[in-house]
Amino acid sequence: MRVANSVMWQISQQQKRRSRPFLSIGLGCAMLLGLPFATQAQEALPSPNNSLPPLLIILPPLPSIETPPSDANALTVHLVVRLSQHQVYVYRGDQVLAHYTIAIGKRGWETPTGSFQVLSKEKNPVFKSFKTGALIYPGPDNPLGVRWIGIWTDGKTQIGFHGTNQEELLGKAVSHGCIRMRNQDVSALFEQVSIGTTVTIEP
Repeated sequence: MRVANSVMWQISQQQKRRSRPFLSIGLGCAMLLGLPFATQAQEALPSPNNSLPPLLIILPPLPSIETPPSDANALTVHLVVRLSQHQVYVYRGDQVLAHYTIAIGKRGWETPTGSFQVLSKEKNPVFKSFKTGALIYPGPDNPLGVRWIGIWTDGKTQIGFHGTNQEELLGKAVSHGCIRMRNQDVSALFEQVSIGTTVTIEP
């Protein structure tokens, strides 16, 4: 009877020792290591007494987890410029969040169409004339207004959205390719876009 009790006590103690390391590893670590759960359990339970057979631990299969479809595209803000309407639309997915009146490029300096991305953002930009190189600093005489959102460059010149000190020209084709907006409108647009935001310009 004492022998039987001793054997039962040794098995009980071995089971306790074997169970402790596995619980400290947990299911998450087993998945991170890329090992099957049963294999991970066996490796986590070294036998201190080779005279006893190793315990076989069978874990129930985990329920399959389906990754829900990404809503990233539905939540992404993007801009659509419709030159014929002299409007820029702010979309989140298919929903129009806002739209603003714009001035666009004049004949010979047409605003380019196609797909672009926001490349740069600047508050109170300094204007540099591409003709004379003259600088106009922030203030009421600055033709860029209070915000700049760049969407195209050839390394020398740039095209983008910006404010204006001539709001009476909005809704017309008067610029050298840039998209002019009211200062309060371009300030609002500035907060709605980020570097990399997609900009589609349509005829």
